[in-house]
Amino acid sequence: MMQSFKMASRENRENSTRIQINTAARKITVGEGYCTIIAGPCAVECEESYIDMAVFLQAAGAHILRGGLFKPRTSPYSFKGLGRPGIDIIKEARQITGLPVATEIMDVRDLDILYDNIDILQVGSRNMQNFSLLEELSRLDKPILLKRGLSATIEEWLLAAEYILNGGNEKVILCERGIRTFEPYTRNTVDIGAVPLIKHLSHLPIIVDPSHATGKWHMVTPIAKAAIAAGADGVMVEVHENPDQALSDGKQSLTPENFRGMLKQVADIAHLEGKIVI
Repeated sequence: MMQSFKMASRENRENSTRIQINTAARKITVGEGYCTIIAGPCAVECEESYIDMAVFLQAAGAHILRGGLFKPRTSPYSFKGLGRPGIDIIKEARQITGLPVATEIMDVRDLDILYDNIDILQVGSRNMQNFSLLEELSRLDKPILLKRGLSATIEEWLLAAEYILNGGNEKVILCERGIRTFEPYTRNTVDIGAVPLIKHLSHLPIIVDPSHATGKWHMVTPIAKAAIAAGADGVMVEVHENPDQALSDGKQSLTPENFRGMLKQVADIAHLEGKIVI
């Protein structure tokens, strides 16, 4: 019987999808056989700190920069990002490092500024079932990083991806970022089992975000290693030069030194799994 997520299913496409993300300086592949590292602060806070971090991450071996401009925060009093004024900072980091950049989109009205300046558009967990947004993104020729909703089943997640695929955009990357359960000791509960299950059900690439999944910096490296061992095509982690002073999600952010250590350990696991660490 054909799965409800027809286009995302392996019944529709047996071979795993690989997605190319190209800049003038780099060609990055996300998908089967590769271990892609996306890293950066949760939010772009100011020009100097973000550019310095971007240069460090490029030298350390990250493949894609992350940095939020529009932040969906639980409290309206929390830092919600620089918004549109921050786009020039991301453009500068992209130009200096040659690395592609991923950032979250919350509102289709921001597409006019994000489309030409961002390489990967991220749909956060709170917007996984924002179907109007998904349908708009389905018309783009742009990779979409689709995070799992905080209470979403696997089928609901893949059906959200189906909205994007059904509109003609085949460049979908799934991201497991933990789900909400009864456990209070972590920010979310990491569903490592979702990785091999997605690999069985779908041809789409999948990465894991151990920063949001755990909410604790000391758990990021072990979960990143577990994700790659389980078959994930990469990880997305948060890195900040001074996590105690971060305006967003400092408790789950790695220091630059800890990022270097994580990258080495993840690369070791990736090599054992036969993955290319670009």
